Amino acid sequence: MIATQEALTEITEVRRKEALLKTGALQNAIFNSANFSSIATDEKGVIQLFNVGAERMLGYRATEVLNKITPADISDPRELIARAEALSLELATTITPGFEALVFKASRGIEDIYELTYIRKDGSRFPAVVSVTALRDAEEGIIGYLLIGTDNTARKRAEEALIKAGALQNAILNSANFSIIATDEKGVIQLFNIGAETMLGYAAVEVVNKITPADIHDPQEVIERAKALSLELATTIAPGFEALAFKASRGIEDKYELTYIRKDGSRFPAIVSVTALRDAEGGIIGYLLIGTDNSARKQVEEKLRWTEEGFRLMVESVTDCAIVMLDSEGRVASWNTGAERIKGYRAEEIVGQHFSRFYPAQDIERGAPQRDLDSAAADGRCEVEGWRVRKDGSIFWANVVFTAIRDPAGNARGFAKLTRDLTERRQVVDALTTAKGAAEKANQAKSDFLSSMSHELRSPLNAILGFAQLMESDPASVTPSQKASIAEILRAGWYLLELINEILDLAQIESGKLSLSKEPTSLAEVILECQAMIEPQAEKAGIRMTFPLFEVPCFVLADRTRLKQVLINLLSNAIKYNQAGGTVVVECAAGPERTRISVKDSGVGLPPDKLAQLFRPFNRLGQERGAVQGTGIGLVMSKRLVELMGGVIGVESSVGLGSVFWCELGSVDAPQLEAKTAQPAALAQAQAQHGAPLHTLLYVEDNPANLKLIEQLIARRPTMRLLSALDGNRGIQLARANQPEVILMDINLPGISGIEALKILREDQATAHIPVLALSANAMPRDIEKGLEAGFFSYLTKPIKVTEFMETLDTAFAFAQKHPGRGR
Repeated sequence: MIATQEALTEITEVRRKEALLKTGALQNAIFNSANFSSIATDEKGVIQLFNVGAERMLGYRATEVLNKITPADISDPRELIARAEALSLELATTITPGFEALVFKASRGIEDIYELTYIRKDGSRFPAVVSVTALRDAEEGIIGYLLIGTDNTARKRAEEALIKAGALQNAILNSANFSIIATDEKGVIQLFNIGAETMLGYAAVEVVNKITPADIHDPQEVIERAKALSLELATTIAPGFEALAFKASRGIEDKYELTYIRKDGSRFPAIVSVTALRDAEGGIIGYLLIGTDNSARKQVEEKLRWTEEGFRLMVESVTDCAIVMLDSEGRVASWNTGAERIKGYRAEEIVGQHFSRFYPAQDIERGAPQRDLDSAAADGRCEVEGWRVRKDGSIFWANVVFTAIRDPAGNARGFAKLTRDLTERRQVVDALTTAKGAAEKANQAKSDFLSSMSHELRSPLNAILGFAQLMESDPASVTPSQKASIAEILRAGWYLLELINEILDLAQIESGKLSLSKEPTSLAEVILECQAMIEPQAEKAGIRMTFPLFEVPCFVLADRTRLKQVLINLLSNAIKYNQAGGTVVVECAAGPERTRISVKDSGVGLPPDKLAQLFRPFNRLGQERGAVQGTGIGLVMSKRLVELMGGVIGVESSVGLGSVFWCELGSVDAPQLEAKTAQPAALAQAQAQHGAPLHTLLYVEDNPANLKLIEQLIARRPTMRLLSALDGNRGIQLARANQPEVILMDINLPGISGIEALKILREDQATAHIPVLALSANAMPRDIEKGLEAGFFSYLTKPIKVTEFMETLDTAFAFAQKHPGRGR
């Protein structure tokens, strides 16, 4: 008996140990689970245990919280306040926010599970469901609390999804945009939503448990649908509700278009989706028909059909333009009448063929067709011109526009290609280009001829006028009759020079090569300069001149030099064609937009029929009445120059009363001109002094007459000595050997030109500092510009004007003395 009792006691002890082991294993599993946060505190709430799950959920390590904080420190503080307030009301006692609010119920032995927000170490938040249990000792005294929590994020999201789904379902069922009709398995309507009432005009009570959806469909369409489905599914389907629901009853997705009939008998097209409603075992318990009013889309489709038909007819009617549709690979998809006329292919011959067959072989080899498509695909549009090939092999010049066609998603669907035959235009352009080229060549030939003639005429004129001026300046060496002859030589020579200059200027204008520099120009200054130039001529003719006085500044937009040229021409004419003892009056009238300058003479005047001829080239009106000389192109030049400056020129004349020539130019506000240091006048001729050093001038010239003229001019300066060379190479040698202070250089020299010689002198350190003056018969503006760009100190043209020549020479010598050893 005792043995039996001991055996029983031993068995009980073994079972108790096994239970304890199991309990310990369960406890370890819970505490080490990553799916639960297990937090144990002492009786005051300070954390004593923080398991793996708590570390994972909250981001703290156990060592960061044990014996340091309470669970209230990782809970949302506002939720703690709200929980304390709610519990205080519920339990009719004051509960302070904080840990007490979390464990109050558990401390009173009340089961407590609540939801609140935990705050992770990184500050992020998540909803948690927390179960709180009081830990008690053997005497039932509280020694701490156990808080086991789970992350409630997934459930919260599921609840939100369910709420949204329910809201969506309610929104759909109550939507006025969808007709939702639910039937039983026989088709009798059981649900008829607001959208169905709105679309069909019935109240739900009028149709529920009374009719089937087939009763509100077009009966003829239902019969046609039954026939079509019977053929499609190879089974007999009766007209009526079965025709509407047959596919859905077989598990086939079904969506169809039929006509709904409203309560008032009106009709509208509808798109209806049918779904079978099944129970848990898959048995059909009814059908759901969701419909939308398709009227708007039908109207759009109808309009689109008419638009497409109209567009097709329009495209077909276009015969002067090939309108072709290409697929995305470049194959022809459509072909209009214009394409057939231009390219020679009928639609049945070309549809499906690649459009590259319209390109010449060399363009295909260079990849032109694909390049055009790629460009259109990249930019949306590509326009090219080039030769294209017809069916018969002939070629034509085409303008081709490719436009990329894309679907709503932006994917390339193909290209529209419009081609126009521009062969005739191309031929015209080619002819114009050829004519333009020929005209440009002729114009250049004319310019070259004029330049050459200018040189050939100026060279002998240089000698004639130079020697005549030389003899005129020494009255003691000539007799009175010789003096008269010299005066006639000078008059005829200067007249010939004037003629050459005007012809060259006119040629420059006609060729479009005359450049103007328009700027605000003071009329007071220009007219004053003209007055100084023209009064000697007026005095010789006995003409009294009157010029305006400018009390306020007056400025026009003009090229100063060319404006002077125009005014001098008008003033010269007013003197030449005036009567003996006559008058010339210059007036200026300034306006806000235009300023008019007029020159009035007291000549015999011209009748109206002669006025129209005044501005024609080589007109010599007025010269038939006397020995007055003129080139006949002065007024033409004046008219062209004024027009180039943006102005107009005109004339008013009455027989016996004289004429008024006027020009109008754009007015400008007086510019605020900065004070400028006045340029010194040309150096006065130095007086030879006893013992003064000689200044050396080297003259490089191959024309003996011109050389002789310069020798005689220099002979008048005792302090100057002249060296001469007949070609450029010899001139360079003399310059290196003698180091002249100034070099005078012709341009057209035998061997190397004057410009080439200048370049060699500039590159040599021994001669680079010597100022070199050009003296040439090449007097075209581009010749002068070219010479100055090459580096000449100054550019003088033949025939020389003695005073101007000597002043320029003095300036060059003064520069050489001021800058010894330095070039320009």
